[in-house]
Amino acid sequence: MKKSVASQDQSAAELISSRIAELGDWRGKTLGRMRALIKEADPDVVEEWKWMGTPVWSHSGIICTGESYKTVVKLTFAKGASLKDPAHLFNSSLDGNVRRAIDIHEGEDVDKSDFKALVREAVALNSAGKSKPSKKAKP
Repeated sequence: MKKSVASQDQSAAELISSRIAELGDWRGKTLGRMRALIKEADPDVVEEWKWMGTPVWSHSGIICTGESYKTVVKLTFAKGASLKDPAHLFNSSLDGNVRRAIDIHEGEDVDKSDFKALVREAVALNSAGKSKPSKKAKP
């Protein structure tokens, strides 16, 4: 795989689209499909490009990152350990105190409804955290 050339003139959405296109195989298709599901689940999602080339989806905080490796597309939910996962989508990074991830291998599919529910729950958790009163000392 060739190194991607990130231009400061490109938006995060354009950089993510370029990454998906340059992968050119099942990983690009998978990342593109999961990106579309994230946007369906939360039309107000913000796409970001962080850490020298990692797609990030945020809404009142990070929802998840999308990374591609040789044998897996990994979606890491920043607060995954705090999310209910009745469909057991999380299958990676299960020992951590904060994050949880979904590893998708070639030929695997993730249930659309269950995934979108997980994204919506992550958004709700982020939004709830933003609405807490500040812990300022009382006079």
